[in-house]
Amino acid sequence: MSTLSVSRSILAVAGLLLAAATACGAFGAHALQSRLAPDRLHVYETAVRYHFFHALGLLAIGLAIRALDSLLLRWSAVLVIAGLIVFSGSLYALALGAPRPLGAVTPLGGLALIAGWIAFAAGVWRSAS
Repeated sequence: MSTLSVSRSILAVAGLLLAAATACGAFGAHALQSRLAPDRLHVYETAVRYHFFHALGLLAIGLAIRALDSLLLRWSAVLVIAGLIVFSGSLYALALGAPRPLGAVTPLGGLALIAGWIAFAAGVWRSAS
């Protein structure tokens, strides 16, 4: 797959994830505010916040790939997408009443996010040398 094609795909996914984050945030603010206990609402808001930050970061990865394409940068995108889905997804589910044991997967999503950003840093570093 060409660099431009990969970059476009990542940017498109980032756009969709940002649209979803906006919808989730609006849903939380308007439909869940009066229906969830404060602790569950806090978990939901944390999911939205991380969802937004990492979707915005994915935009940066997509743009970086246009200039500095490398396998590490491509992997960083995959890890950030997977981490965002697992981390925020499990928090959304927990806030909405999923069984507490599901919370055991949340740290795996966090580790994927951390690994994604380390891969991004390494990919940029290696491309610059």
